[in-house]
Amino acid sequence: MLHDNGILVLGAGELGMAVVRTLVRRTAPAAIPVAVLLRPATIQSTDPVKQKDVEELRSLGVEIVPGDLSDQSGAALAAIFRRFDTVISCTGFVGGPGVQLKLARAALDAGVKRYFPWQFGVDYEVIGRGSAQDLFDEQLDVRDLLRSQVQTEWVIVSTGMFTSFLFEPAFGVVDLARNTVNALGGWDNAVTVTTAEDIGALTTEIVFSEPRIANQVVYIAGDTVTYRQLADTIDRLMGTEVLRSAWSVDELKRKLVQEPGDSLRKYRVVFAEGRGVAWDQQSTFNAQRGIAVSGLEEWMRSNAVIGEAARTT
Repeated sequence: MLHDNGILVLGAGELGMAVVRTLVRRTAPAAIPVAVLLRPATIQSTDPVKQKDVEELRSLGVEIVPGDLSDQSGAALAAIFRRFDTVISCTGFVGGPGVQLKLARAALDAGVKRYFPWQFGVDYEVIGRGSAQDLFDEQLDVRDLLRSQVQTEWVIVSTGMFTSFLFEPAFGVVDLARNTVNALGGWDNAVTVTTAEDIGALTTEIVFSEPRIANQVVYIAGDTVTYRQLADTIDRLMGTEVLRSAWSVDELKRKLVQEPGDSLRKYRVVFAEGRGVAWDQQSTFNAQRGIAVSGLEEWMRSNAVIGEAARTT
């Protein structure tokens, strides 16, 4: 069924599903159609997790549009995007170099009224070009492209790190199995974190905000904490004392030289340098609108982090 005024979400990962759920709740009374672009392999997958997501999308009445952001040409993607007023990219960096720019060009070529690029993360402009994470330069190219035109409105939502990523063992900041917290760059360095669910809800609020939000960067935050506050919170909630280790910028850069293609080592250097990765919660969209969000402690409680830690220590 074709629509000419709907919203297309690119991807249905952790963030994409969160965005879709809140969009559907918000748009149902107004009968604004919501669609999701998924790779054909995902739609047909026998993986139980992917099957569950596809079934949920169908139960929500969301149209599933087949497409491959990595393999398809910009022209082919533009042909898909052209049906929709608004395109929200929730793809992450999984497509590799060049994909973000291709998507932005496709949105402009399609003449969509509004485009939300995948920029759900740090403040790339404060970080600047030439950072340890080379994919960030392309994010600045996307911003330059969007600002160079007036036909398509754009909105960038800066969220900081996903709260759950802070607890990913592979990232190396919180290692509950080893009862350790490692500070990136020093204990007074801060990081802004927001849950995927809050990003989804706040993005939906931004989409429908009055007066209309257009052609600007919007900052949101679930919490902004120093690594010291993070370790103290874990100590307090677990009733223990975590082992603390500070990883200096120089040390992390040396480790990156040893494995220059390791994306997690790239991220660690960027966060250790401490630029563009944290901002004042009071200045955020959610604070100014009085919208409740999940802070670090609330996320830990609701995700049973405390119980998991107790079992592994």
